Amino acid sequence: MKTEKRLEKLLDITGESICLNCLGRKFSDIIPGPGNRKRAETLIKTFKLKKSSNKCKICKGILEDLEKTADYVEEKIKKLNLEFSTLLVGSRLPEELLSTDENINNHLNIEVESIKKEINRELGKILKERFNCKVDFKNPDIIVKVDFRTLEPQVWVQINPLFIEGRYKKLIRGIPQTKWPCRKCKGQGCPRCNFTGKMYPTSVEELVAEPVLKATQGSGSKFHGAGREDIDVRMLGKGRPFVLEIKEPKKRKINLKEIADEINKFAKGKIEVLNLKFSTRNRKVEIKTSSPYKIYRAKVKLKDEIEPSALEKLKSLNLIKQRTPKRVSHRRADKIRKRKVIDIKWNIIDSKTLELILKTEGGLYIKELISGDDGRTKPSISEILNTPAECIELDVLEVG
Repeated sequence: MKTEKRLEKLLDITGESICLNCLGRKFSDIIPGPGNRKRAETLIKTFKLKKSSNKCKICKGILEDLEKTADYVEEKIKKLNLEFSTLLVGSRLPEELLSTDENINNHLNIEVESIKKEINRELGKILKERFNCKVDFKNPDIIVKVDFRTLEPQVWVQINPLFIEGRYKKLIRGIPQTKWPCRKCKGQGCPRCNFTGKMYPTSVEELVAEPVLKATQGSGSKFHGAGREDIDVRMLGKGRPFVLEIKEPKKRKINLKEIADEINKFAKGKIEVLNLKFSTRNRKVEIKTSSPYKIYRAKVKLKDEIEPSALEKLKSLNLIKQRTPKRVSHRRADKIRKRKVIDIKWNIIDSKTLELILKTEGGLYIKELISGDDGRTKPSISEILNTPAECIELDVLEVG
């Protein structure tokens, strides 16, 4: 009886002008599916109803015209020449339509699925079949957006980024990790930068990204590293973890082994990439906090000669209090960071030159650990050895 009374009220409100999808949706809480059209067919059979030939008063014919809407979407996607395996559908509906649907629910005192959710789902089903892809609610390759507020549906396709994860080695000095715009012209091009718009001819980011952009036909890229080394520091060992974000890629089915070979060939011995694999948006955040320790090799020049036995004092280095170094204070918050030296070993090159192997917590500035940075880093190697010390060469050997 509950079903029959609800049906009578619904048909009265709509003047019996209601499509199968909207009819079934208003009973989705009490009639089993699968799907709203199946529920509607159950009602028609049970109560001997006639199918309405008029435009639905609730959805205004949108649900019955979804195949035609899918034609617009298909045309747009083919025009863009996209490769994708997952999608998600979103829509914008006229306020009047949304109000009508909600008012009917209130009048019937029911809580059922919204019309917007059904339109998105049903259009998604059609597109899934047409493109032989999957619907992904978390990380779709593309998002199809349809605006039904105009005479004909307007379609937009949002191409989500492609994420590639790996490690890089920086084999020579003098290359920044990311593209460094000219300080004077801010990237516009001027005599100082030889009209390149850059402080340095290339970067790890550009050497990695250029072959990938070419293969994916992306519109741009962003490089996310697990920390960074200075321009004059090499990154050796197993390399530094990174995630490369490719914006608006038209091609996603790329061979990462071939891409790695292409990058390494393109870089001409400047850098090398290893272990490339497809990744996710979350990883670009995770790798920034996933380096609990680092191992460095530092060549250190001392002002005064020092007895080998005095180097034993270096073992006392443990907790370091480090105020933001002067050389990065213009781009880092001025605060005191506490980091640990986990292990330190040394080799004597000559009476004024040492090679140090340091294992430290991530985030410790090694050059300042050596020099003391005019007292901003305490204790420092200069302080412990009681002679000014300078890092003249630095390599990162491992990023944990």
